[in-house]
Amino acid sequence: MPGTQQTCRIVVLISGSGTNLQALIDELAGKTTSGQIVAAISNRPDAGGLERAARAGIATAVVNHQDFSDRDSFDAALIACIDSYQPDLVVLAGFMRILTPAFVMHFHGRLLNIHPSLLPKHKGLHTHQRALEAGDSEHGTTVHFVTAELDGGPVVIQASIPVLSEDTVASLAARVQQQEHLIYPLAMNWFIQGRLRLVDNQACLDGEPIPAGGLRLDDFETDMRVQPDA
Repeated sequence: MPGTQQTCRIVVLISGSGTNLQALIDELAGKTTSGQIVAAISNRPDAGGLERAARAGIATAVVNHQDFSDRDSFDAALIACIDSYQPDLVVLAGFMRILTPAFVMHFHGRLLNIHPSLLPKHKGLHTHQRALEAGDSEHGTTVHFVTAELDGGPVVIQASIPVLSEDTVASLAARVQQQEHLIYPLAMNWFIQGRLRLVDNQACLDGEPIPAGGLRLDDFETDMRVQPDA
């Protein structure tokens, strides 16, 4: 178990520009924490996040899904690649592949995802468009443990924003992304510190079950900085 005496090794999976990866990199840079991003892996060789990782001195790898005939063989190769870095935590940061149950089970309890909606609302794609079409008064983002159910794993924390009358898909996406860059580093730090765990398929913080709807960012302003190791 990662903790104050052992570095929590983190692998981040990306498919695109890697803005959430950058938020995680920035959070750990120069901090007195026992977490380290040891690799960034993409299913796309042209993913901009690979360059972000390289600039930060983080190892990169590509497991191109187009090189595989089916999802099972791709996931098996991806598991082998991830395992080569011996991670304590695997973070999905804009990784645009649906993962097989075998993959999810392999990393059970150490696999986090961030989704651009207030789950269980708007699972899947095009969440900002769907929020506007539904006339939602608020929208946001969710960090959750990954299970075999798409976007259905135990929720850790959510951050919400009001939907404004003048909002477009682009403006809503930009404002939600700002919240993503706050709650993902926070959840990562909780895991690094040993505070966040999945116990009997229940997300727990400091040994206490997290409510089904998750925690809210507004309640954790004092947690926005990593505390020094004991």
